[in-house]
Parts: sequence; structure tokens; C-alpha cells
Amino acid sequence: MSDLAVSPSLLTPTVATPGAAGTARMRETAERFEASFLSQMLKPMFEGISTDGPFGGGEAEGQWRSFMIDEMAKQTVRHGGIGLADTVMSEMIRMQAEQSQAQTLPGATA
Repeated sequence: MSDLAVSPSLLTPTVATPGAAGTARMRETAERFEASFLSQMLKPMFEGISTDGPFGGGEAEGQWRSFMIDEMAKQTVRHGGIGLADTVMSEMIRMQAEQSQAQTLPGATA
């Protein structure tokens, strides 16, 4: 008869991966972050543009410009963005895996 040995792979903790709902929420959060970042980057481009003239929108254009910039940023993200959401999402998954692994290890503090 042979001795029963425990495989080392059985002793390593399994990393909980986020479910479909968690992944979708992470993706949405990462895309909102990218849209916010793009909006902040686009704002200086429009600060010096005058709203008067034959085709300008006057005061209303100036008042609503921030909403237009936010929507431009959201559209940019919807059509692929600049890749920031992908980086943010992979970092969120890595951090969640580390936290999950720390919680499953005996004697680990969270």
C-alpha cells in the first residue's frame, strides 16, 4: 500500500474571481472613471473659445458647455476610449484577488 500524500496544489488558496455581475459593475465603474478623466482633460480645450459671433450660442452655450464636454467624454469611452478603463479594471481585479487571497490564508490580516 502507498501512503496518501496531499498535493501542494490543494494547499494553495483559490482566488475568487468576480462573477458576471461583479465584472459588469467593475467595467461600468472603470468606464465612468475614464469618462471623468477625459472630461477633465477636455475642459481646458474649450475655455478660450468665444461663444459670440454669427454661429455662437451666446450665454447658453457657455452655461451648458460642461454638459457637452461630459457627453463627449462618455461617447469617447463608448467607442473604445483611450484604454484607461481596461487598465483600471485589471487593477481592480488584481486588488480584489489579493484581498480574497489574504482573507483565505490562515493567520492573515485584512
